[in-house]
Amino acid sequence: MEGSDSLKKSLAWLHGVINGKIGHGLEAIVLQRLRVIHAEKGFMRFGFIVPNIVSDVDGNWSVGALASLLDVIGIVTIYSFANHITSTVDFNVSYYSTIKIQEHVEIKSKVSANRGKLMHVVVEVRREGNGEVIAVGKLWTASNKLTFAQ
Repeated sequence: MEGSDSLKKSLAWLHGVINGKIGHGLEAIVLQRLRVIHAEKGFMRFGFIVPNIVSDVDGNWSVGALASLLDVIGIVTIYSFANHITSTVDFNVSYYSTIKIQEHVEIKSKVSANRGKLMHVVVEVRREGNGEVIAVGKLWTASNKLTFAQ
């Protein structure tokens, strides 16, 4: 893990959300079993086992829970790059395949554009093993000039 101040703050915030100390609790549910594999400024890679609690009626990963995970990971990745909180202003998810609960996935998130107050991040979810794309989230965020310390 590369050690910048913004990276450390973003990972501390993520762990607070996962542990239910920050946020509304919904985030803690959808992020259960998320683990950071690699993190650097503007890029993160995670391992994730889809928990039972995020299942739809067919035993697949609920698209709503998946979208929530993509949004949180995107914001954390942008914070690691920009060192301030941003708000999602445009969010697009493309779903390519379903995935069952208890399956393993790899998630990669990368800041792809910096336009001053506007930033763009792409979050990609792939099935572990064969690399099949499950979903891709694209987020544009806007700066609101706050930091986690404020």
